[in-house]
Amino acid sequence: MSATTTEAPPTIAPESPRRLVDLVLRARTFGILGVLLLFVLITTAIQPRFLHAANIQFILATTALYALVAVGETFVVITRNVDLSVGSVVGLSAYVSANMFQAHHGIPIPVVFLVGLGVGVACGLVTGIITAVGRVPSLVVTLAMLYIIRGFDTIIVGSGQVVANSLPNSFINIFHATILGIPDVAIAVAVVVAIAAFYLRTYRSGRELYAIGSDPDAARLGGIPIARRIFGAFVLSGALAGLGGVLWATQYNTIDATAATGLELQIIAAVVVGGVAIFGGSGSVVGAALGALLLQTINSALNVLGVASLWTEAISGFLLLVAITLDRGIQLRLAAALRRRRVHLGA
Repeated sequence: MSATTTEAPPTIAPESPRRLVDLVLRARTFGILGVLLLFVLITTAIQPRFLHAANIQFILATTALYALVAVGETFVVITRNVDLSVGSVVGLSAYVSANMFQAHHGIPIPVVFLVGLGVGVACGLVTGIITAVGRVPSLVVTLAMLYIIRGFDTIIVGSGQVVANSLPNSFINIFHATILGIPDVAIAVAVVVAIAAFYLRTYRSGRELYAIGSDPDAARLGGIPIARRIFGAFVLSGALAGLGGVLWATQYNTIDATAATGLELQIIAAVVVGGVAIFGGSGSVVGAALGALLLQTINSALNVLGVASLWTEAISGFLLLVAITLDRGIQLRLAAALRRRRVHLGA
């Protein structure tokens, strides 16, 4: 008599929401590249000078500023928070750092960058302490900081301004300098993006930011130091916004109290359009940088085609709305799919 053996059916391990969302958002990253390429092709067909080397260099150099600030914003958004103060920080840093050349003739440029960095870190420390330690919602804190920093900027600047002829040529040329036709600032920011991406993907503290954004309660039960991680994210956001202020000064040269007004919308739009979920827990700095590149390419294309600049803000707002709606739809669909999978596996 032969014994009958029954083999257990193979079990299929359910994919985690984290992995599923990553796959979808990675597809979105390639989608951004596709939209970018399509937009470039259409604009070039209408106006061939759009692809001139000088215009491409300008787009890359301008994108560098937005991408740098977007990296810090990404760290904050991943934790299910938001930093609305980055535009004001950039404006304050731009004036303070550029004014150093008027106040201290012959000051080394690296020291000016350190001053801008210090301004950003100081702002990030205040925001981080109130948000992470005081547990005040980041939307409220950073909205208040947006007006406080801008008000402080207006007080110290007054009716004055930093003019281009007070800045050394070596400082102004930072924005225009290239290596093999690629702007120096674009190369430097690309390195920053690569380091940030490596950190988020490799280091435990970087992965913990995703865990906080995905499920704060579970992260707390898992022993993750939530307050410390969120505090660090805001300090980093402030620091990069401070450096962004120095880059702003190298690009625009003439700085007054209105510098970088409204920049926060463009930064958040770049981050969310780049695939960073506004509800936290997923996304990448590479996607945020690509989002910045897409928005700046659109801005340049509209200028080349002679379209009014106000359409840039309208397009940024529209893309932001679409991206947030898409993120919410992705979350709801994935949650439903995972519930059905759990029911199927438990049956």
